[in-house]
Amino acid sequence: MTHFLLRLAFTLSLFRSFTLSLCAQPYGDLTIQGTNFYRDGRPFPFTGVSFFNAIYNPTFNKSSADRKQWLAKFQKYGINVLRIWCQWDNKSKFVDSDLTTTLYRPDGSLQPQHLATLKAILTDADQMGMVVELALFSQESYYSNIRLDSLAANRAVSTVTRELLPHRNLTIQIWNELSERVIDHYKTVKAIDPSRLVTNSPGISGILGDRKQNETLDYLSPHTSRQYSGRHWEVAPTEITYLLKRYKKPVVDDEPARNGTPAHGGPKNGSDPHDHILQIGAVWQAGGYVIYHHDMFQTGYGSSAVPPSGIPDPEFNPYHRTVFSFLALRDRYMPAVK
Repeated sequence: MTHFLLRLAFTLSLFRSFTLSLCAQPYGDLTIQGTNFYRDGRPFPFTGVSFFNAIYNPTFNKSSADRKQWLAKFQKYGINVLRIWCQWDNKSKFVDSDLTTTLYRPDGSLQPQHLATLKAILTDADQMGMVVELALFSQESYYSNIRLDSLAANRAVSTVTRELLPHRNLTIQIWNELSERVIDHYKTVKAIDPSRLVTNSPGISGILGDRKQNETLDYLSPHTSRQYSGRHWEVAPTEITYLLKRYKKPVVDDEPARNGTPAHGGPKNGSDPHDHILQIGAVWQAGGYVIYHHDMFQTGYGSSAVPPSGIPDPEFNPYHRTVFSFLALRDRYMPAVK
């Protein structure tokens, strides 16, 4: 009898381990069919939030359990993509930024502790069915004269690509708001990981990218025109529609017009959350996708726009909560993929 019970316990233990391993299996690659994203053969309603400082934020990275609680909160508000930056080492004193908050050493090798944090974020996000759009380089660092030379940049791109090969819930965005050596870096990524989706944010708001890079990239992620253009909730969807029709690939309205400080591209005369709701709804109707841009990053800790956590909390600010509440209704308002 004792022998039977031991065998039964061993069998149950194996079954439990097998079941847990199945539950922990990662999702498949993010892929593209026409102008739409797919994952595991099903349409993926790519809906993001800017979380530039995610690798460097102590609250978000306190533990895997804490991180998953935040991810669950984002999911509650329709978010399934985080837009994260490798370079957060600009001189603008943004939330969590300083000269050490970068994935790269000057020679293009990677900072081990930051790489480990990034991998942990990707693992937790994947277990919850979420995707990361990872910006390798930023114009904010570039124009602060914090730059890798060509050889170091090549090393950085190739090393990041190799290190993150197992993580299939990742897309690579070469730059935030710049177009230096985009095709070179695209080729480097594809030589190592041919199925990795690669995009670029080609310039500041209203710069939609040159023909060569737009034809090369897997999907497009421009920063559409903001308040300076007038009724941006009408202008930006027109820009998205143009790109969809011309290049016939997915287009993400990445970091659209927003509430925030005018010192970093925000409105001069204020804005209303319904401006963004109208823009998001129109972009969805056009067949595009969105990454909502929280205004907290530019104003620093202690600002009324910045949660004490330094995380773009959907519930911290009534203005943003109004927009996030609309994003939570994505399945109601985003047209179904045919």
